[in-house]
Amino acid sequence: MGGMYVPPEWPAEVRPPSVPDWETSAVAWLLDAVPPDYRAYEVLRRHPVALARMARQHVQSAVEAARAGYRGAAVELKGHLPPHAVEAVLDAYRQEGPRLVRLSRAIAVVERALRGDMFTMRM
Repeated sequence: MGGMYVPPEWPAEVRPPSVPDWETSAVAWLLDAVPPDYRAYEVLRRHPVALARMARQHVQSAVEAARAGYRGAAVELKGHLPPHAVEAVLDAYRQEGPRLVRLSRAIAVVERALRGDMFTMRM
């Protein structure tokens, strides 16, 4: 399969789909992206497409929560934290938001591959 291409969003922790049994690495990585309680559900290990879907929805919710948290943090925390601490909280959101967006994009490409999508280089 010489011309196998993985998109730039592809997570380093997941072997490329051209490698036999790559799904095992995908499942391990996806389980790290969801709450630990999800590990209890055997169906998610047996059906990685379902796990990917749940992971995508979970992380998308986290993106929305981070955006909402960022918008309200300064007002809600003012008077409860010193100004430098409020700014540090906002900085945490500024880092966490983009990290979650990158994770969301990585999950989306892994999900596509689990569904059988082959990636081809676009010129």
